[in-house]
Amino acid sequence: MRLLLDTHILLWTAGNPERLSPTIRGLLADNQNQLYFSVASAWEIAIKVNAGRLVFPLEELHSTLAAQRLILLDITLPHAMAAAALPPHHNDPFDRMLIAQARMEALLLVTADGMIPTYDVKTLSART
Repeated sequence: MRLLLDTHILLWTAGNPERLSPTIRGLLADNQNQLYFSVASAWEIAIKVNAGRLVFPLEELHSTLAAQRLILLDITLPHAMAAAALPPHHNDPFDRMLIAQARMEALLLVTADGMIPTYDVKTLSART
């Protein structure tokens, strides 16, 4: 499977894996699956850390991604245009980018965000 992790999924995996369902923990541990992490999520983490809304060692982000076998997914102009064209169900620009990327790259979006499935995007619920 090709899985795109929502920002909070990486954070939970790194610090609170018990928040993930056993099924999701199994999928993330399975070396047969390709795990993707968007540059948009890295940007979101950096913004929240700098605003004091999140405690995360930014200097360790790269090693955290590597330790989790995450493939970094760049943001392209077509991704940006697709995110802008989405219906206004969800106003979070980072989530909108993840939705666009998951759709365009044929990835399953792993999330606990209840608004994301309102879009035409394949998701896996991470809720326990």
